[in-house]
Amino acid sequence: MGLSYKLGKCVDEVNVGDSASFTKTISESDVLLYAAITEDHNPIHTDEAYAARTHFKKRLVHGPLIAGLVAPVLGMKLPGMGTIAVSQTLRYLAPVYIGDRITVTIVACKVIPKENLVHFDCTWVNQNGIKIMDGKFTVKPPPRKFKEESR
Repeated sequence: MGLSYKLGKCVDEVNVGDSASFTKTISESDVLLYAAITEDHNPIHTDEAYAARTHFKKRLVHGPLIAGLVAPVLGMKLPGMGTIAVSQTLRYLAPVYIGDRITVTIVACKVIPKENLVHFDCTWVNQNGIKIMDGKFTVKPPPRKFKEESR
């Protein structure tokens, strides 16, 4: 028996100003797994002794790992299941360290029903309220026909 999934919001169900967020504490295993998957073993991420000699003084979390925290928001919450990423722009504003608790928040800023597109402003902040990243994502929510077929 297959799993049942509830599709996310269609483009006509998303409004400018709609928002959602996700929070995660970054662990050492998150960093090591990301390094293994991507083959990015830069010592600034993986070697405490090396990182201690830099101006950061300790290991940094890979920026794209932090950027990826937007996936459970867009893909599971808003618009939700069935959403496809189209484009992204990001700005890295502050370092992220192992043990930091990061919250990513998305806000719908433009809805284009004719093209089945939604633009989101995204902000990542750490446990101290410091903005560590911001960006924009454009996604295609699940088409209405998929939602109607799943009933």
